[in-house]
Parts: sequence; C-alpha cells; structure tokens
Amino acid sequence: MSPFATDTPTVDKTNTIVSVSPIAHVKLLELRDAETEGAQLGLRLEILSQPGEDFRYDLSFDFFTKAAFSDEVRTIDGLKIIIPAKDVESFQGATIDHSDSQGLLIRNPNKPIAPKIEGLVNDDDISAEIETIVTAEVNPMLAAHGGFVTFAGHDKEGTAYFTMGGGCHGCSMSKQTMLEGVGTMVSEKIPAIVKVRDLTDHSTGANPFYS
Repeated sequence: MSPFATDTPTVDKTNTIVSVSPIAHVKLLELRDAETEGAQLGLRLEILSQPGEDFRYDLSFDFFTKAAFSDEVRTIDGLKIIIPAKDVESFQGATIDHSDSQGLLIRNPNKPIAPKIEGLVNDDDISAEIETIVTAEVNPMLAAHGGFVTFAGHDKEGTAYFTMGGGCHGCSMSKQTMLEGVGTMVSEKIPAIVKVRDLTDHSTGANPFYS
C-alpha cells in the first residue's frame, strides 16, 4: 500500500445528482451562451431555505473553473452543473424542467431536513414510531393536498413538533389540519404523545415558485 494512501472516499462522478429535461437543457444553453463568457460558465444550484422550511432555490451562472473545492461539478450534455456540498443530498433525483407558464422549475422528490431544536429528542424509539406514522400515513394523506410534514422531535412532556411544507405551507387551514388531523393520528397510536405543535412560519408560504 502506498504510504500516501488516505481514507478519502471516492466520489462517483457518474452520478449526475440532478437530471435536466430536454426543453430545460435547450433553454439553459441559450441563457448560458447569451453571456459574454458563456463557455466558461456552469449553472449553480443552491438551496437558500433553512431546515424545516420549504425548499427555496437560487439558480445562477458561475465560473465552473472557480468552483469551491467542496462543490460537486457535473456535465450533462455539455452543460456544467455546480452544486454546493451541503445541498447534494437534497438534490439527489431532482429534475430541472421548463414550462411555458412557469419557465424554469425544479421538481424535487426530497423533503427538507428537519430543523435542529435544542431540547427536543429525535433519535429514540418514540421518534422512530412517529417517523413511521408520518411516512406511512400522515404524508400520504397530506400529499392529496400537495403538502407534507417534517418531524422535528418531541419533548419530555409528550409534545411532538413538526413543520409543514408544500401545499400546506401558508394555507389558512394548515394549523387546524396539523392539530386535528396529524395530532389525532399520532396520539392514537403512540400513547406517550399527547399533543403536537406546528413550528412552521406560515407567513413565508406564499406559493413558492419552485416545486
């Protein structure tokens, strides 16, 4: 073994992380080539939102030769894609698309990561039970309305904390849906949980552009 060998994992450059629809690919190349130094530019994708919030994205052209060492750079049919390391997992399986009504948009199957709230527990057996109910029952129910919830943790008094996203974020019925629907489903199956609280800032949920 070489004395210079390290344990640094090998990065799979064959994984493009995101895909680009044919029409979006054409539009992005047009936009890139309209820039003065278009041949040196790549599309930077970044998530601006905080944990527990609906995804908010920033799409901009940047010099791929100057990308940070930690950035992941992929080439899709001549188009460079630059993704910050912190956002790679959240973009896995996403698609950049284009529609006449909305322009460029991102279709992302991933959910925002849960916010870290000091004092809450999210790694015990009760949390695992809650996550199972959220995945198998709660989110499928809310998906009919384009929404979802993210479990943040529970306290020692039997309160489980969630954030809401998608079609539920910003909806006037969100809090009622959370307290009555989600709360009932969780508390009926987990006696240790007696109530739920919604941590979502619904004032920011004005129909996010990207979905």
